[in-house]
Amino acid sequence: MSQPVLMDTAAIGVIADLLGPQLLKEDWPVLESEALSGLILFTRNYQNPQQLQQLTADVRHIRRDIPLFVDQEGGRVQRFREGFTRLPPMALLGEIFQTRPESALTLARDIGWLMATELVRGGVDVSFAPVLDIERGCSQVIGNRAFATDAAAVSLLAAAFVDGMAAAGMKAVGKHFPGHGAVVADSHRELPVDHRSLAQLDYDMRPFHYLIATGRMAGVMPAHVVYPALDNAQTAGFSCHWLTLLRQQLGFTGVVFSDDLTMEGAARYGSYRHRAELAMAAGCNALVVCNRQSGELEVLQHVEQALAQGRPRLDLSGWQYQPPPMAAEAAAVTEINKSLERIRSGLAALTAS
Repeated sequence: MSQPVLMDTAAIGVIADLLGPQLLKEDWPVLESEALSGLILFTRNYQNPQQLQQLTADVRHIRRDIPLFVDQEGGRVQRFREGFTRLPPMALLGEIFQTRPESALTLARDIGWLMATELVRGGVDVSFAPVLDIERGCSQVIGNRAFATDAAAVSLLAAAFVDGMAAAGMKAVGKHFPGHGAVVADSHRELPVDHRSLAQLDYDMRPFHYLIATGRMAGVMPAHVVYPALDNAQTAGFSCHWLTLLRQQLGFTGVVFSDDLTMEGAARYGSYRHRAELAMAAGCNALVVCNRQSGELEVLQHVEQALAQGRPRLDLSGWQYQPPPMAAEAAAVTEINKSLERIRSGLAALTAS
C-alpha cells in the first residue's frame, strides 16, 4: 500500500454557484472572490438557450478567467432540458452493447459529442461527466446513470463518450472514484459505507484506470463514501490514502474535484471550513460547494486565507471551451448542424422504440 501524501502545497480553488437565471447583487461576493476557480450551474439557473447565453456572457464580462460547469449526464441528471436534446440514461448504451457493441460505441461517442456541442453553444465549458461507477442493482443514486454492470463495458463506453466530448472541445471529469455503485445509501442524504475488500474495489476502479491510462481523463471526482478497506475514517474525497492511490498507483496527474461539500455524506465532518480543510489536505484541488450560499462564502473565505499564506491558486482557464480546428468556419458549422440533426433523429427513434 502506498504511503499517504498530505497535499498541502497543491493548487486549490473553489467551484461555487449562482442563485438564479440572472446575476443578482447577492452573487457578487462569490464572483469577486480570488478563491473562485469556476462556477457550476443548475436547473434554477436555466430557462431557455437564449437566457443561458446571456447569463454566461454576463459572467464572462466579470470573470473571464473561470470555466462554467454543469451536470448534463443524460437521463434523470440533465440540468438543461427545454431547448436541449433529451439525452437517454447511459444504461441504455450498456443494454445495446450486449448485442450490438459497435453500434453502442458509435452511439456513445455521438451522444458525448452532442451533449458537449449543445453546452458550448450556450456558453458552458464542461459537464461533470462521465459516470464511471458500475451498476450493481442496489444504489439509490447511481442506477441507470451507470453505463453498464461490468467494468469492461463501462470502460469502453465511457471512453467512446469522452472521445465525443473531446471532438467537441470539452474536457472530461470521471466520477465517483473509486466507485459508488455498490452501496445502497445516497451520499446526498446520508453517509454510505462500502465494506468490500480492496481487491473487490480494484474491480470498480478499472474504468478509472483505463481512462487515465489512455489519457482521456482531465479530472476525477471522488465519492462521499467511506471505504474501510483503505481508510475507515474519511470519505474518499477527504482521504489522503485514497487520493494518494489515485495519484501514485493509477497515475492520475489532472485535477481532483471534490464532490459537493454541502452533501450529507460530507456533513458529518463538521463545519464547511473543516470540510474544506479535509479536502485540501487529502489532495483535492477544486472544492465544489453549492446550493447553500453561507457554506460557499465560508469555504471561499478559508481558501482565500490559504492563498494569502502562499498556497497556489488553481487556474482552470485552460478548461474553458477550446474549439476544434475550423469550428468557426461556415462549412464546419453547417456540418455540425447536420450532425446534430442526425444524432437527434437517431436518439428520438431509439428512445421511442
